[in-house]
Amino acid sequence: MTPYIVIFTTAETAEDAGRIAEHLVERGLAACVQVSGPIKSVYRWKGEVERADEWLCSVKTAGELYGEAEQAIREVHPYEVPEIVALPIERGSSDYLLWLGEQLKR
Repeated sequence: MTPYIVIFTTAETAEDAGRIAEHLVERGLAACVQVSGPIKSVYRWKGEVERADEWLCSVKTAGELYGEAEQAIREVHPYEVPEIVALPIERGSSDYLLWLGEQLKR
């Protein structure tokens, strides 16, 4: 098991997703953020089923930095209630995980 996680968040535009990615990497809260999209999202919001094109940010970071990373996402995220969820990285290549850890503030 590794001490690293992937945080997922979505944004309405590629520009918003890019702003989130740069904000995290510049502060050492993410080693890498991959932006994918557009993706199709279907969700319930204020009692209505909504459909939207969104951009997915996959944030690679350390579990111990989750709180700071969440706060940093909230600082620049335009959504009222942004998706911010994290999953553990159970395994990974040792050279990639070494690089990941070296990129983070600690």
